[in-house]
Amino acid sequence: MARGKWGASWRSTGRPDAPPIVCSGQVGNARQLTAIDTLAEGIGLRIGQGLAEARAIRPDLDVSEADAEADQRLLDALANWCDRYTPLVALDGRDGLLLDITGCAHLFGGEAKMLDDVLARLRSMGLDAKGAISSTAGLSWALSRFGAVRVVEQRDTQAALTSLPVASLRLDGEVVAGLVRMGLKQVGDLIDLPRAPLARRFGAAVLLRLDQALGRVGEPISPRRSLAMLSVERHLVEPIRDRDMILDLAEGLAAGLKPGLEARGEGGRLFELLLFRVDGRVFRIEVGTAAPLREPKRIAALYRERLEVAADDMDAGFGFEFVRLNVLASEAFRDGMPQLLTEQSAPNDSLPDFIDLVSARLGPGCLKVPVSLASHWPERASGAVSLTDHVQSVGSPVDAPARLERPLRLLSRAEPVTVLAEIPHGPPASFQWRRIRHRVVRSEGPERLTPEWWLEDANTSERDYFRVEDAEGRRYWIYRQGLYERGATDPGWFMQGIFA
Repeated sequence: MARGKWGASWRSTGRPDAPPIVCSGQVGNARQLTAIDTLAEGIGLRIGQGLAEARAIRPDLDVSEADAEADQRLLDALANWCDRYTPLVALDGRDGLLLDITGCAHLFGGEAKMLDDVLARLRSMGLDAKGAISSTAGLSWALSRFGAVRVVEQRDTQAALTSLPVASLRLDGEVVAGLVRMGLKQVGDLIDLPRAPLARRFGAAVLLRLDQALGRVGEPISPRRSLAMLSVERHLVEPIRDRDMILDLAEGLAAGLKPGLEARGEGGRLFELLLFRVDGRVFRIEVGTAAPLREPKRIAALYRERLEVAADDMDAGFGFEFVRLNVLASEAFRDGMPQLLTEQSAPNDSLPDFIDLVSARLGPGCLKVPVSLASHWPERASGAVSLTDHVQSVGSPVDAPARLERPLRLLSRAEPVTVLAEIPHGPPASFQWRRIRHRVVRSEGPERLTPEWWLEDANTSERDYFRVEDAEGRRYWIYRQGLYERGATDPGWFMQGIFA
Protein backbone atom coordinates (compact mmCIF):
# COMPACT_ATOMS: atom_id res chain seq x y z
CA MET A 1 0.00 0.00 0.00
CA ALA A 2 2.73 2.46 0.97
CA ARG A 3 4.61 1.77 -2.27
CA GLY A 4 1.47 2.48 -4.26
CA LYS A 5 0.79 5.72 -2.38
CA TRP A 6 4.30 7.20 -2.07
CA GLY A 7 6.44 5.29 -4.58
CA ALA A 8 9.00 2.52 -4.20
CA SER A 9 11.71 4.83 -2.81
CA TRP A 10 9.68 6.24 0.06
CA ARG A 11 11.79 4.48 2.70
CA SER A 12 14.87 6.30 1.42
CA THR A 13 13.24 9.71 1.04
CA GLY A 14 11.33 9.51 4.30
CA ARG A 15 7.76 8.75 5.31
CA PRO A 16 5.30 11.53 4.45
CA ASP A 17 3.16 13.04 7.17
CA ALA A 18 0.20 10.68 6.84
CA PRO A 19 -2.05 8.63 9.12
CA PRO A 20 -1.11 5.04 10.03
CA ILE A 21 -1.85 2.45 7.35
CA VAL A 22 -3.64 -0.80 8.21
CA CYS A 23 -5.40 -3.63 6.40
CA SER A 24 -8.57 -5.20 7.74
CA GLY A 25 -10.49 -8.33 6.89
CA GLN A 26 -13.44 -10.38 8.03
CA VAL A 27 -12.33 -12.92 10.64
CA GLY A 28 -15.29 -14.90 11.92
CA ASN A 29 -18.04 -12.41 12.73
CA ALA A 30 -15.75 -9.44 13.29
CA ARG A 31 -13.60 -7.05 11.29
CA GLN A 32 -10.02 -7.33 12.48
CA LEU A 33 -6.66 -5.84 11.56
CA THR A 34 -4.66 -8.23 9.37
CA ALA A 35 -1.62 -6.01 8.71
CA ILE A 36 -0.25 -2.77 10.18
CA ASP A 37 2.64 -0.44 9.44
CA THR A 38 5.30 0.65 11.91
CA LEU A 39 3.47 3.88 12.80
CA ALA A 40 0.33 1.94 13.69
CA GLU A 41 2.41 -0.47 15.74
CA GLY A 42 3.99 2.46 17.56
CA ILE A 43 0.65 3.76 18.82
CA GLY A 44 -0.31 0.36 20.23
CA LEU A 45 -2.30 -1.25 17.43
CA ARG A 46 -1.79 -4.96 16.85
CA ILE A 47 -2.71 -7.61 14.31
CA GLY A 48 -5.95 -9.37 15.30
CA GLN A 49 -7.35 -6.26 16.99
CA GLY A 50 -10.91 -5.26 16.16
CA LEU A 51 -11.23 -2.51 13.56
CA ALA A 52 -13.74 -0.57 15.68
CA GLU A 53 -11.35 -0.57 18.63
CA ALA A 54 -8.48 0.55 16.39
CA ARG A 55 -10.56 3.45 15.02
CA ALA A 56 -11.38 4.47 18.58
CA ILE A 57 -7.64 4.77 19.28
CA ARG A 58 -6.87 6.56 16.01
CA PRO A 59 -9.95 7.80 14.11
CA ASP A 60 -8.01 8.88 11.02
CA LEU A 61 -6.64 5.42 10.25
CA ASP A 62 -6.00 4.75 6.56
CA VAL A 63 -7.80 1.41 6.21
CA SER A 64 -7.67 -0.84 3.14
CA GLU A 65 -9.33 -4.18 2.50
CA ALA A 66 -7.04 -7.18 2.93
CA ASP A 67 -6.29 -8.96 -0.37
CA ALA A 68 -4.74 -12.39 0.16
CA GLU A 69 -4.38 -13.01 -3.59
CA ALA A 70 -2.46 -9.76 -4.07
CA ASP A 71 -0.20 -10.67 -1.14
CA GLN A 72 0.51 -14.02 -2.76
CA ARG A 73 1.30 -12.41 -6.10
CA LEU A 74 3.76 -10.08 -4.40
CA LEU A 75 5.41 -12.99 -2.60
CA ASP A 76 5.69 -14.92 -5.88
CA ALA A 77 7.25 -11.87 -7.56
CA LEU A 78 9.79 -11.55 -4.74
CA ALA A 79 10.60 -15.25 -5.06
CA ASN A 80 11.32 -14.69 -8.76
CA TRP A 81 13.52 -11.75 -7.85
CA CYS A 82 15.48 -13.87 -5.35
CA ASP A 83 16.53 -16.17 -8.20
CA ARG A 84 19.40 -13.73 -8.74
CA TYR A 85 20.98 -15.10 -5.55
CA THR A 86 20.18 -18.80 -5.80
CA PRO A 87 17.95 -21.00 -7.95
CA LEU A 88 16.71 -22.81 -4.82
CA VAL A 89 13.95 -20.52 -3.55
CA ALA A 90 10.97 -21.87 -1.60
CA LEU A 91 7.85 -20.17 -0.27
CA ASP A 92 7.71 -20.14 3.52
CA GLY A 93 4.14 -19.61 4.58
CA ARG A 94 2.29 -16.44 3.59
CA ASP A 95 4.99 -13.94 4.47
CA GLY A 96 8.39 -15.53 4.02
CA LEU A 97 10.91 -16.96 1.59
CA LEU A 98 13.49 -19.64 2.21
CA LEU A 99 16.70 -19.58 0.16
CA ASP A 100 19.26 -22.37 0.03
CA ILE A 101 22.49 -20.43 -0.58
CA THR A 102 24.89 -23.35 -0.28
CA GLY A 103 27.81 -22.60 -2.58
CA CYS A 104 26.40 -19.19 -3.62
CA ALA A 105 27.44 -16.77 -0.85
CA HIS A 106 31.03 -16.36 -2.05
CA LEU A 107 29.74 -14.84 -5.29
CA PHE A 108 28.50 -11.88 -3.27
CA GLY A 109 31.45 -11.48 -0.92
CA GLY A 110 30.32 -13.81 1.84
CA GLU A 111 27.15 -14.51 3.78
CA ALA A 112 27.00 -11.21 5.67
CA LYS A 113 27.50 -9.10 2.53
CA MET A 114 24.99 -11.21 0.65
CA LEU A 115 22.35 -10.66 3.34
CA ASP A 116 23.12 -6.93 3.42
CA ASP A 117 22.69 -6.78 -0.35
CA VAL A 118 19.34 -8.60 -0.22
CA LEU A 119 17.90 -6.37 2.51
CA ALA A 120 19.26 -3.15 0.99
CA ARG A 121 17.76 -3.92 -2.41
CA LEU A 122 14.40 -4.80 -0.87
CA ARG A 123 14.44 -1.56 1.10
CA SER A 124 15.16 0.39 -2.08
CA MET A 125 12.00 -1.18 -3.50
CA GLY A 126 9.98 0.13 -0.54
CA LEU A 127 9.84 -3.15 1.39
CA ASP A 128 10.76 -3.65 5.03
CA ALA A 129 12.24 -7.14 5.19
CA LYS A 130 14.13 -9.08 7.84
CA GLY A 131 16.46 -11.97 7.25
CA ALA A 132 18.94 -14.34 8.82
CA ILE A 133 21.45 -16.94 7.67
CA SER A 134 22.20 -20.14 9.56
CA SER A 135 22.80 -23.83 8.97
CA THR A 136 19.14 -24.79 9.54
CA ALA A 137 15.89 -23.49 8.11
CA GLY A 138 14.25 -23.50 11.56
CA LEU A 139 16.91 -21.29 13.14
CA SER A 140 16.88 -18.86 10.20
CA TRP A 141 13.08 -18.59 10.52
CA ALA A 142 13.38 -17.93 14.25
CA LEU A 143 16.17 -15.34 14.00
CA SER A 144 14.50 -13.38 11.21
CA ARG A 145 11.35 -12.94 13.31
CA PHE A 146 12.51 -12.98 16.94
CA GLY A 147 16.27 -12.54 17.02
CA ALA A 148 18.88 -9.80 16.66
CA VAL A 149 21.74 -11.91 15.29
CA ARG A 150 21.63 -12.18 11.50
CA VAL A 151 24.41 -14.64 10.61
CA VAL A 152 25.12 -17.68 12.80
CA GLU A 153 27.89 -20.21 12.28
CA GLN A 154 27.00 -23.87 12.56
CA ARG A 155 28.94 -24.29 15.81
CA ASP A 156 26.89 -21.50 17.43
CA THR A 157 23.48 -22.90 16.53
CA GLN A 158 22.40 -23.94 20.03
CA ALA A 159 23.73 -20.76 21.64
CA ALA A 160 21.77 -18.57 19.21
CA LEU A 161 18.57 -20.56 19.73
CA THR A 162 18.67 -20.74 23.53
CA SER A 163 17.54 -17.18 24.29
CA LEU A 164 14.71 -17.08 21.74
CA PRO A 165 11.06 -17.43 22.82
CA VAL A 166 9.32 -20.77 22.33
CA ALA A 167 7.11 -19.15 19.69
CA SER A 168 10.20 -19.12 17.46
CA LEU A 169 9.92 -22.91 17.06
CA ARG A 170 6.99 -22.58 14.62
CA LEU A 171 4.51 -24.24 17.00
CA ASP A 172 0.74 -23.82 17.15
CA GLY A 173 -0.52 -20.98 19.29
CA GLU A 174 -2.20 -23.32 21.78
CA VAL A 175 1.03 -25.28 22.27
CA VAL A 176 3.01 -22.06 22.79
CA ALA A 177 0.44 -20.82 25.33
CA GLY A 178 0.63 -24.14 27.20
CA LEU A 179 4.43 -24.01 27.36
CA VAL A 180 4.38 -20.44 28.67
CA ARG A 181 1.85 -21.36 31.38
CA MET A 182 4.25 -24.06 32.52
CA GLY A 183 7.03 -21.47 32.79
CA LEU A 184 8.82 -22.68 29.64
CA LYS A 185 9.20 -19.33 27.92
CA GLN A 186 12.50 -19.71 26.09
CA VAL A 187 13.86 -22.43 23.86
CA GLY A 188 16.71 -22.96 26.30
CA ASP A 189 14.16 -24.08 28.89
CA LEU A 190 13.24 -27.03 26.63
CA ILE A 191 16.64 -28.28 25.49
CA ASP A 192 17.64 -30.07 28.69
CA LEU A 193 14.19 -31.31 29.73
CA PRO A 194 13.36 -35.04 29.56
CA ARG A 195 12.00 -35.63 26.09
CA ALA A 196 9.39 -38.31 26.77
CA PRO A 197 7.31 -36.30 29.31
CA LEU A 198 7.57 -33.22 27.11
CA ALA A 199 6.20 -35.13 24.11
CA ARG A 200 3.37 -36.68 26.16
CA ARG A 201 2.31 -33.31 27.55
CA PHE A 202 2.64 -31.09 24.47
CA GLY A 203 2.91 -33.46 21.51
CA ALA A 204 5.71 -34.74 19.30
CA ALA A 205 5.73 -31.54 17.22
CA VAL A 206 7.65 -29.74 19.98
CA LEU A 207 10.57 -32.17 19.79
CA LEU A 208 10.49 -32.25 15.99
CA ARG A 209 10.67 -28.46 15.65
CA LEU A 210 13.38 -28.27 18.29
CA ASP A 211 15.50 -30.91 16.58
CA GLN A 212 15.00 -29.25 13.18
CA ALA A 213 16.13 -25.89 14.51
CA LEU A 214 19.20 -27.49 16.14
CA GLY A 215 20.07 -29.45 13.01
CA ARG A 216 19.56 -32.85 14.58
CA VAL A 217 16.80 -33.71 12.11
CA GLY A 218 16.90 -32.75 8.45
CA GLU A 219 14.23 -30.48 7.02
CA PRO A 220 13.70 -30.75 3.26
CA ILE A 221 13.28 -27.60 1.20
CA SER A 222 10.89 -27.69 -1.76
CA PRO A 223 11.99 -25.09 -4.32
CA ARG A 224 9.31 -23.44 -6.43
CA ARG A 225 11.12 -24.40 -9.63
CA SER A 226 13.28 -27.31 -10.71
CA LEU A 227 17.00 -26.72 -10.69
CA ALA A 228 18.37 -25.91 -14.14
CA MET A 229 20.72 -28.49 -15.63
CA LEU A 230 23.13 -25.81 -16.84
CA SER A 231 23.13 -22.08 -16.24
CA VAL A 232 25.15 -19.06 -17.35
CA GLU A 233 24.56 -15.52 -16.06
CA ARG A 234 25.86 -12.00 -16.50
CA HIS A 235 25.80 -9.03 -14.10
CA LEU A 236 25.71 -5.81 -16.10
CA VAL A 237 27.53 -2.64 -15.12
CA GLU A 238 24.93 -0.55 -16.94
CA PRO A 239 21.31 -1.67 -17.43
CA ILE A 240 20.28 -2.46 -21.00
CA ARG A 241 16.94 -1.84 -22.70
CA ASP A 242 17.57 -2.38 -26.40
CA ARG A 243 16.30 -5.67 -27.83
CA ASP A 244 19.32 -6.15 -30.07
CA MET A 245 21.60 -5.81 -27.05
CA ILE A 246 19.52 -8.42 -25.23
CA LEU A 247 19.83 -10.79 -28.17
CA ASP A 248 23.60 -10.26 -28.40
CA LEU A 249 23.86 -10.99 -24.71
CA ALA A 250 21.68 -14.12 -25.11
CA GLU A 251 23.99 -15.36 -27.86
CA GLY A 252 27.00 -14.76 -25.64
CA LEU A 253 25.39 -16.67 -22.79
CA ALA A 254 24.48 -19.50 -25.18
CA ALA A 255 28.14 -19.69 -26.17
CA GLY A 256 28.93 -20.15 -22.49
CA LEU A 257 26.49 -23.08 -22.31
CA LYS A 258 27.94 -24.87 -25.32
CA PRO A 259 31.07 -26.35 -23.60
CA GLY A 260 28.93 -27.76 -20.80
CA LEU A 261 26.53 -29.36 -23.26
CA GLU A 262 29.39 -30.80 -25.28
CA ALA A 263 30.96 -32.27 -22.14
CA ARG A 264 27.67 -34.01 -21.38
CA GLY A 265 27.23 -35.16 -24.97
CA GLU A 266 23.85 -33.45 -24.99
CA GLY A 267 21.94 -30.64 -26.63
CA GLY A 268 19.35 -28.37 -25.08
CA ARG A 269 15.65 -29.01 -25.72
CA LEU A 270 14.22 -26.27 -23.47
CA PHE A 271 15.96 -22.96 -22.75
CA GLU A 272 14.91 -20.25 -20.30
CA LEU A 273 16.08 -16.63 -20.48
CA LEU A 274 15.63 -14.63 -17.26
CA LEU A 275 15.74 -10.82 -17.43
CA PHE A 276 15.97 -9.06 -14.06
CA ARG A 277 14.71 -5.49 -14.30
CA VAL A 278 16.19 -2.72 -12.15
CA ASP A 279 12.99 -2.30 -10.14
CA GLY A 280 12.88 -6.01 -9.23
CA ARG A 281 10.50 -7.40 -11.84
CA VAL A 282 11.64 -10.61 -13.55
CA PHE A 283 10.73 -11.80 -17.04
CA ARG A 284 11.02 -15.50 -17.89
CA ILE A 285 11.12 -16.38 -21.58
CA GLU A 286 11.21 -20.05 -22.61
CA VAL A 287 11.88 -21.52 -26.02
CA GLY A 288 11.74 -25.21 -26.91
CA THR A 289 13.42 -27.02 -29.76
CA ALA A 290 12.36 -29.96 -31.89
CA ALA A 291 15.87 -31.45 -31.77
CA PRO A 292 18.81 -31.13 -29.34
CA LEU A 293 20.55 -27.81 -29.91
CA ARG A 294 23.94 -26.33 -28.99
CA GLU A 295 24.62 -23.66 -31.58
CA PRO A 296 24.57 -20.15 -30.00
CA LYS A 297 23.42 -18.39 -33.17
CA ARG A 298 20.49 -20.78 -33.49
CA ILE A 299 19.46 -20.21 -29.88
CA ALA A 300 19.69 -16.44 -30.37
CA ALA A 301 17.55 -16.74 -33.54
CA LEU A 302 14.82 -18.51 -31.57
CA TYR A 303 14.84 -15.76 -28.96
CA ARG A 304 14.66 -13.16 -31.69
CA GLU A 305 11.40 -14.73 -32.86
CA ARG A 306 10.15 -15.01 -29.29
CA LEU A 307 10.92 -11.39 -28.44
CA GLU A 308 9.14 -10.22 -31.59
CA VAL A 309 5.93 -11.56 -30.06
CA ALA A 310 6.67 -10.68 -26.42
CA ALA A 311 7.77 -7.10 -27.14
CA ASP A 312 4.38 -5.60 -26.29
CA ASP A 313 4.15 -7.44 -22.96
CA MET A 314 7.76 -6.90 -21.88
CA ASP A 315 8.36 -3.39 -20.60
CA ALA A 316 12.08 -2.83 -20.11
CA GLY A 317 11.45 0.11 -17.75
CA PHE A 318 14.78 1.52 -16.64
CA GLY A 319 16.55 -1.52 -18.05
CA PHE A 320 17.74 -4.99 -17.13
CA GLU A 321 20.71 -5.30 -14.78
CA PHE A 322 21.09 -9.06 -14.60
CA VAL A 323 20.54 -11.77 -17.22
CA ARG A 324 20.64 -15.56 -16.95
CA LEU A 325 20.23 -18.35 -19.51
CA ASN A 326 19.21 -21.80 -18.25
CA VAL A 327 18.97 -25.22 -19.85
CA LEU A 328 15.82 -26.75 -18.35
CA ALA A 329 15.76 -29.92 -20.46
CA SER A 330 18.35 -31.66 -22.60
CA GLU A 331 18.76 -34.76 -24.73
CA ALA A 332 21.57 -36.87 -26.11
CA PHE A 333 23.27 -35.17 -29.06
CA ARG A 334 24.08 -37.87 -31.57
CA ASP A 335 27.25 -37.71 -33.63
CA GLY A 336 26.58 -36.53 -37.13
CA MET A 337 23.54 -34.46 -36.12
CA PRO A 338 23.56 -31.34 -38.35
CA GLN A 339 24.73 -28.09 -36.79
CA LEU A 340 22.18 -25.38 -37.61
CA LEU A 341 23.19 -21.81 -38.38
CA THR A 342 26.92 -22.23 -38.01
CA GLU A 343 29.32 -19.47 -38.97
CA GLN A 344 29.85 -20.96 -42.44
CA SER A 345 26.33 -22.10 -43.29
CA ALA A 346 23.02 -20.54 -44.06
CA PRO A 347 19.83 -21.48 -42.21
CA ASN A 348 18.60 -24.97 -43.03
CA ASP A 349 15.13 -25.63 -44.38
CA SER A 350 14.80 -28.73 -42.22
CA LEU A 351 11.67 -29.70 -40.34
CA PRO A 352 13.21 -29.05 -36.88
CA ASP A 353 14.32 -25.62 -38.10
CA PHE A 354 10.78 -24.77 -39.22
CA ILE A 355 9.22 -26.13 -36.01
CA ASP A 356 11.59 -24.17 -33.78
CA LEU A 357 11.04 -20.83 -35.52
CA VAL A 358 7.25 -21.14 -35.68
CA SER A 359 6.99 -22.38 -32.10
CA ALA A 360 9.23 -19.59 -30.83
CA ARG A 361 6.99 -16.98 -32.45
CA LEU A 362 3.54 -18.48 -31.85
CA GLY A 363 4.12 -20.65 -28.79
CA PRO A 364 5.01 -24.31 -28.21
CA GLY A 365 1.45 -25.52 -28.66
CA CYS A 366 0.78 -23.93 -32.04
CA LEU A 367 1.82 -26.99 -34.05
CA LYS A 368 0.27 -30.34 -33.24
CA VAL A 369 0.52 -33.77 -34.77
CA PRO A 370 -2.04 -36.60 -34.52
CA VAL A 371 -0.71 -39.70 -32.80
CA SER A 372 -2.07 -43.13 -32.02
CA LEU A 373 -2.54 -43.86 -28.35
CA ALA A 374 -2.46 -47.15 -26.48
CA SER A 375 -6.20 -47.75 -26.53
CA HIS A 376 -8.57 -49.70 -28.77
CA TRP A 377 -11.58 -47.63 -27.72
CA PRO A 378 -12.10 -45.07 -30.54
CA GLU A 379 -12.62 -42.04 -28.30
CA ARG A 380 -9.23 -42.66 -26.70
CA ALA A 381 -7.32 -44.24 -29.57
CA SER A 382 -5.83 -41.01 -30.93
CA GLY A 383 -4.90 -37.52 -29.86
CA ALA A 384 -2.90 -34.44 -30.76
CA VAL A 385 0.43 -33.63 -29.14
CA SER A 386 2.81 -30.74 -29.56
CA LEU A 387 5.02 -31.20 -32.60
CA THR A 388 7.96 -29.81 -30.63
CA ASP A 389 7.71 -32.66 -28.15
CA HIS A 390 6.89 -35.33 -30.72
CA VAL A 391 9.58 -34.84 -33.34
CA GLN A 392 12.99 -35.94 -32.02
CA SER A 393 14.89 -35.65 -35.28
CA VAL A 394 14.25 -35.21 -38.96
CA GLY A 395 12.49 -38.22 -40.41
CA SER A 396 11.89 -39.96 -37.08
CA PRO A 397 9.22 -42.66 -37.46
CA VAL A 398 5.91 -42.56 -35.63
CA ASP A 399 5.12 -45.89 -34.03
CA ALA A 400 1.42 -46.74 -34.19
CA PRO A 401 -0.29 -49.82 -32.79
CA ALA A 402 -1.66 -52.27 -35.38
CA ARG A 403 -5.39 -51.76 -35.92
CA LEU A 404 -7.94 -52.44 -38.62
CA GLU A 405 -8.80 -49.67 -41.05
CA ARG A 406 -10.00 -46.53 -39.34
CA PRO A 407 -11.80 -43.51 -40.88
CA LEU A 408 -9.91 -40.37 -41.75
CA ARG A 409 -12.35 -38.26 -39.77
CA LEU A 410 -13.74 -39.21 -36.38
CA LEU A 411 -16.70 -37.23 -35.08
CA SER A 412 -16.03 -35.44 -31.81
CA ARG A 413 -19.12 -37.17 -30.45
CA ALA A 414 -20.88 -40.17 -31.93
CA GLU A 415 -24.24 -39.19 -33.44
CA PRO A 416 -27.35 -41.41 -33.35
CA VAL A 417 -28.64 -42.90 -36.61
CA THR A 418 -31.79 -44.82 -37.53
CA VAL A 419 -30.93 -48.20 -39.09
CA LEU A 420 -32.86 -50.88 -40.96
CA ALA A 421 -31.19 -54.31 -40.98
CA GLU A 422 -32.23 -57.54 -42.67
CA ILE A 423 -31.59 -59.54 -39.50
CA PRO A 424 -31.30 -58.09 -35.97
CA HIS A 425 -27.59 -58.80 -35.53
CA GLY A 426 -26.63 -58.22 -39.18
CA PRO A 427 -25.17 -55.21 -41.00
CA PRO A 428 -27.38 -52.20 -41.85
CA ALA A 429 -29.33 -52.30 -45.11
CA SER A 430 -30.05 -48.58 -44.91
CA PHE A 431 -29.69 -45.81 -42.36
CA GLN A 432 -30.87 -42.25 -41.78
CA TRP A 433 -28.34 -39.71 -40.51
CA ARG A 434 -28.93 -35.97 -40.20
CA ARG A 435 -32.35 -36.38 -41.84
CA ILE A 436 -30.85 -37.98 -44.98
CA ARG A 437 -31.60 -41.58 -45.92
CA HIS A 438 -28.62 -43.67 -47.20
CA ARG A 439 -28.99 -47.04 -48.95
CA VAL A 440 -26.12 -49.40 -48.10
CA VAL A 441 -24.63 -51.26 -51.08
CA ARG A 442 -21.56 -52.74 -49.37
CA SER A 443 -20.61 -53.46 -45.78
CA GLU A 444 -17.80 -55.06 -43.79
CA GLY A 445 -18.00 -56.27 -40.23
CA PRO A 446 -18.78 -56.60 -37.53
CA GLU A 447 -15.62 -55.67 -35.63
CA ARG A 448 -16.49 -56.14 -31.99
CA LEU A 449 -14.90 -53.80 -29.43
CA THR A 450 -15.29 -54.37 -25.72
CA PRO A 451 -15.07 -51.42 -23.31
CA GLU A 452 -11.96 -50.84 -21.24
CA TRP A 453 -13.35 -52.01 -17.93
CA TRP A 454 -10.65 -50.24 -15.92
CA LEU A 455 -11.79 -46.87 -17.33
CA GLU A 456 -15.41 -47.28 -18.38
CA ASP A 457 -18.57 -47.41 -16.33
CA ALA A 458 -19.72 -50.92 -15.49
CA ASN A 459 -22.89 -50.44 -17.58
CA THR A 460 -21.00 -49.59 -20.79
CA SER A 461 -21.92 -52.09 -23.52
CA GLU A 462 -19.87 -53.72 -26.26
CA ARG A 463 -19.93 -52.28 -29.75
CA ASP A 464 -20.19 -53.96 -33.17
CA TYR A 465 -18.58 -51.72 -35.82
CA PHE A 466 -19.44 -51.85 -39.55
CA ARG A 467 -17.70 -50.18 -42.47
CA VAL A 468 -20.50 -49.38 -44.92
CA GLU A 469 -20.72 -47.75 -48.36
CA ASP A 470 -23.86 -46.06 -49.67
CA ALA A 471 -25.13 -45.82 -53.25
CA GLU A 472 -23.24 -42.54 -53.78
CA GLY A 473 -19.91 -44.18 -52.96
CA ARG A 474 -19.53 -42.52 -49.52
CA ARG A 475 -18.11 -44.74 -46.76
CA TYR A 476 -19.02 -44.52 -43.10
CA TRP A 477 -18.08 -46.14 -39.78
CA ILE A 478 -21.20 -47.14 -37.86
CA TYR A 479 -21.58 -49.16 -34.70
CA ARG A 480 -24.32 -50.91 -32.78
CA GLN A 481 -24.24 -50.34 -29.01
CA GLY A 482 -25.31 -53.47 -27.17
CA LEU A 483 -25.66 -57.10 -28.21
CA TYR A 484 -28.87 -59.07 -28.71
CA GLU A 485 -27.29 -62.21 -27.29
CA ARG A 486 -26.43 -60.30 -24.11
CA GLY A 487 -30.08 -59.38 -23.53
CA ALA A 488 -30.25 -56.01 -25.28
CA THR A 489 -33.80 -55.61 -26.62
CA ASP A 490 -33.25 -52.47 -28.70
CA PRO A 491 -29.56 -51.67 -29.24
CA GLY A 492 -28.80 -48.17 -30.45
CA TRP A 493 -26.94 -47.30 -33.68
CA PHE A 494 -24.42 -44.46 -33.94
CA MET A 495 -22.24 -42.76 -36.53
CA GLN A 496 -18.59 -42.72 -35.41
CA GLY A 497 -16.63 -41.50 -38.45
CA ILE A 498 -16.33 -40.90 -42.19
CA PHE A 499 -13.78 -42.45 -44.53
CA ALA A 500 -12.07 -40.47 -47.30
